[in-house]
Amino acid sequence: MAKPAGLGSINGAHHGGANNKGRRGARGRAAAAPRVTLIPGDGVGPEVIGAAVTVIEAVGVKIDWDRQLAGAAALRRFGSPVPDQLIDSLKSTGVALKGPLETRVGAGYRSINVYLRKLFDLYANVRPVITQAGLHTPFRGIDLIVIRENTEDLYAGIEHQVAPGVVESIKIITARASTRIARFAFDYARKHGRRLVTAIHKANIMKLSDGLFLKCAQRVARDYSDIAYQEQIVDAACMRLVTNPRAFDVLLLENLYGDIVSDLCAGLVGGLGFVPGANYGKRGAIFETVHGTAPDIAGKGIANPIAAIKTGALLLDYLDHDRAGGRIRAAVDTVLRAERTLTPDIGGKASTGDMAAAVIRALK
Repeated sequence: MAKPAGLGSINGAHHGGANNKGRRGARGRAAAAPRVTLIPGDGVGPEVIGAAVTVIEAVGVKIDWDRQLAGAAALRRFGSPVPDQLIDSLKSTGVALKGPLETRVGAGYRSINVYLRKLFDLYANVRPVITQAGLHTPFRGIDLIVIRENTEDLYAGIEHQVAPGVVESIKIITARASTRIARFAFDYARKHGRRLVTAIHKANIMKLSDGLFLKCAQRVARDYSDIAYQEQIVDAACMRLVTNPRAFDVLLLENLYGDIVSDLCAGLVGGLGFVPGANYGKRGAIFETVHGTAPDIAGKGIANPIAAIKTGALLLDYLDHDRAGGRIRAAVDTVLRAERTLTPDIGGKASTGDMAAAVIRALK
């Protein structure tokens, strides 16, 4: 998958590494390797992101990694889950490869993922959900793209206590954000030869907020006569996804629904261990695994690195190394189709390193 059009770096300039890849200056010198912030993450993050980095290196793409800490690891070392060094790095590089970060339930610091998306206005979350060779799942031939608005809605976490025992969460939907994500979805569909965009909502109940989201999507859809457009209530869409997922193509969702539905879609193709993720904005991109930190298996070397490896392939697409990204995806298919190297979560005994090594051997 190629980089969505118009994406530059977080500091406002286009990512030089992406444009200069493989080019030579007037004196014949090769362009410098692109600099990318590397955030290993918490729990199994360092293991799976480490695997992704070794595969990227093996495919022959040179990247200047700027390793930074975030989350629990950063809190222990710097006293902050989002240290200044991390923010400075992201402003400088404009792009990151990130592992999962700890988000405590009901307590602790706010989600770092949400914070970074809002800070750098990474408004579009994209998750390709594609049937994975070699996995035994209820459906075959699934090829969905889940596009989720990333900056507002209930998921933004704007809430407060009104009185003891009474908490209010605020759902904010704006015409600006709704129009922007709808246009992103239709542009993505057109660029990638997709046939249908489905806006998913609950406007039958939330007539103003979800109603505004739908009105914006409808207005945008009029500019794309070559792409079909439909709408579906979120609960009906979930039912349809688990009975006939091939009825969908590109799914366009608000933030909270998008988080839930994208995980549901991942379950159709084997689980979160197989689905990559990316967050795009006009000022940069962060590529991140969509699964959790899995603290119960952290440090054991048995975590499935496929989602991280495929996320690394999305990063290469963004850096204009599309062929290398495609080679990685093809190698993953080869390994899983053979069913000889499988991590414990999919019935095997292979380690994280074994899986990465098998993908490297399968590179063509």
